[in-house]
Amino acid sequence: MFDHSVISSLLTAFQPVNLVSCFIGAVVGTLVGVLPGLGPAAAMALVIPLTLKLGPTAGLIMLAGIYYGSMYGGSTTSILVNVPGEPASVVTTLDGYVMARKGRAGAALAIAAIGSFAAGTFSVIALQFFAPLLARSALAFGPAEYFVLTVLGIVLLSNLTGKSRVKSLILMMVGLVLSTIGMDPVGGVERFSFGIDAAQGGVSFIAITTGLFGVAEVLTIMAEKEEKVELLPVKFRELYPNREEIKRSVAPIVRGSVMGFFIGLLPGPAATMAAFASYGLERRISKFKHMFGKGAIEGVAGPESANNAAAGGAMIPLLSLGLPFTPATAVLLGGMLLHGVTPGPFLLKDRPDVFWGVIGSFYLGNLMLLILNLPLVGIFAKIVRVSPKYLMPTVLVLCVIGAYGDNSSMFDVWVMLASGVAGFLMRKYQYEPAPLVVGLVLGPVMERSLRQTLIISKGDISGLWGSGICVIMWVVVIFSAIYPIVGHFINRSKKVL
Repeated sequence: MFDHSVISSLLTAFQPVNLVSCFIGAVVGTLVGVLPGLGPAAAMALVIPLTLKLGPTAGLIMLAGIYYGSMYGGSTTSILVNVPGEPASVVTTLDGYVMARKGRAGAALAIAAIGSFAAGTFSVIALQFFAPLLARSALAFGPAEYFVLTVLGIVLLSNLTGKSRVKSLILMMVGLVLSTIGMDPVGGVERFSFGIDAAQGGVSFIAITTGLFGVAEVLTIMAEKEEKVELLPVKFRELYPNREEIKRSVAPIVRGSVMGFFIGLLPGPAATMAAFASYGLERRISKFKHMFGKGAIEGVAGPESANNAAAGGAMIPLLSLGLPFTPATAVLLGGMLLHGVTPGPFLLKDRPDVFWGVIGSFYLGNLMLLILNLPLVGIFAKIVRVSPKYLMPTVLVLCVIGAYGDNSSMFDVWVMLASGVAGFLMRKYQYEPAPLVVGLVLGPVMERSLRQTLIISKGDISGLWGSGICVIMWVVVIFSAIYPIVGHFINRSKKVL
């Protein structure tokens, strides 16, 4: 039960200045999610000076709105034009864009909005009640545990697309190799940059993803024979999910919310990892496995819920211990310090108005985003009815802006174009690019944790299974790797019999 002081602190989110700040943050965050390249961290950094005049509560509410609003917006372009606005929305392209091509863009967008709202609300409730306990649990993970976790991620997601496991593993290895370009994360030594100054910081994630998905889509459309397709008028009720789609989405939304929240407690690109993990889980347990990659509503509901829940989960170590586990929460930490607010164990005691005010704004912000997004589904859905000769150049321009805007470097634009050509060829030979993105995301975390573990253990490899948590996760890794092989032989023997 809440006492009077907690309720009064929560109500500070309803003050006019805080309401306006929450609305502005949510709208800006949605736009940031839609436009590839900028990202919530960069947008928050740009807005911090403007928030200083608002005071700590209103300023932090606006920054938080940008953070979780970007998780909403990232699904829009993923579904409509196959360009993920945010890395966490990459996996949404697998089924969301296919649904759009089948005339179900409105349903996909609506389910993404509903799932995001439900997951965001769940994560805020969990944040409110379990922040101290869950933050301490996250601290139980050391470098060795994170290394095993990344290995487990690779094994579980090795058949992410439901097609060839061998092809998925090959592309995942390519992603891991690409992640090593640039500075050594431990020793700070330049490697694999081939003398290119712009490559010293590594290859841009935004450049590669916009190339693999956006530019590749443009090239694919250009290569197809132009056919005049008569688009029938879509009725209002067809803009939203039908009863069957809603029924199939409920369980993925629940699972994605819970999984995403707990993954959000871990350092690294938690929202992206949560989205991929949710998609992999849904594809494994769904009764409609054959539809994944062909427009499965579960492939939108689960990942979109997971990445939003992860955004809430990432707030726990920040508010409870002052530890930012993602770039966006690191910027938010900087904003808190500039406002004279020190996050950590004493935040709730010293500044309850800020703590509960920000949490209250999460409730309001998620509701605002739902109200903003659902009525606009019809307008967004009309984008897929625009002729490709007008839409594709716009997509290409957005891709170039996103790639260049990431680091203000033409090198990233060339990387994007090269990735686009590679993505086009991969589609032609039926190689799905999603596993490559997984390797690119997990690579830095895997390398850093492996190096740190070996340094701590003085080169003794047994340090990789030195704790009970590590042993349990290694058992899961081995089981996950063997199970598909055993299942394959069992199925073959059944067919022979």
